[in-house]
This record gives sequence, structure tokens and C-alpha cells, in this order.
Amino acid sequence: MGIFVALDFETADRGRDSACSLAVVRVEGGRITAREHRFIRPPRREFEFTYIHGISWGDVKDQPTFAPVWRSIKPLLEGAEFIAAHNASFDRGVLAACCSDAGVVPPVLRFECTVQLARRRWNLHPTRLPDVCRHLGITLNHHNALSDAEACARIVIAARRKAT
Repeated sequence: MGIFVALDFETADRGRDSACSLAVVRVEGGRITAREHRFIRPPRREFEFTYIHGISWGDVKDQPTFAPVWRSIKPLLEGAEFIAAHNASFDRGVLAACCSDAGVVPPVLRFECTVQLARRRWNLHPTRLPDVCRHLGITLNHHNALSDAEACARIVIAARRKAT
């Protein structure tokens, strides 16, 4: 098993550019080797999803915007084969929108969706992150970006072990 990263974004509102939390977990040889979490000051003060993730403007108003956060986290992607995320189209879209708004070149890594992976490997339905974690015995504090990213990493690790 090579190197990959799992990531998770939480957003403030329906805009894909509204990342307010980002976590990245690096896996090398089937082991988690690094975990990073950062709060991000989104481009707007209005928070629509505080009821989901508990993050409000007060938590992020003094935090850096996306560009410096991404610069600090980007080294974790070095040498990675892919990026894993649960419902990867969401996180890929948030990353693309935030990179575009910040004038940052997005990574060229492919995304591996752990929703699709769980359906293929274990024929799971429903495949919400708490469902998959329950099936695999993975501890989860859902909508905490670091917990969600680590859960995605552990899903990929479990699927790869089953495949060998």
C-alpha cells in the first residue's frame, strides 16, 4: 500500500468557496503518519451550517483565509497517489472553488470516493459516513473535519486490506 491522503472540508454556507475547516490525514504503507486540521476564514461572515458542524464566524474570524492554510497543508500531499474523501465530488468541488478564488493551483491528484468504495467492497447501503464507520468499527465524531478525514483514511485502509 503506497501513500495517499484523506481530506475533509466543512463549509459555512452553500457556496463551494466557503470552506471554514479543513483536515488532511496522510497514510503511508497502510499507517496514518500525519494529521492536520485548520480553521479557515471563509469569504462571507454568514454561517448557514453551524447547526451541522458547530463552527461559527466567531470561531474563524481571526483565522487565515484559504491560501495560507493550503500552503501549510500542501506538503502533506507530496508523493501521494490519490486523495480520498467521503462523497468526493463535494470535497473536490470545495477544493477547486477555494483554489480558484485564492489563485492557487489545485493538486492534480485523482479523488477516491469512500462512498463508492464502501458500496463496491462491502455492498453497503446506506453509505453515509456514520453507517460505513459503524460497519467497520471506526470511531467517528461526524462533521468534525479531522475525525471525518481520519475515518476516510481508515475506510481506504480497510478496503485495501480486504482486497489483498
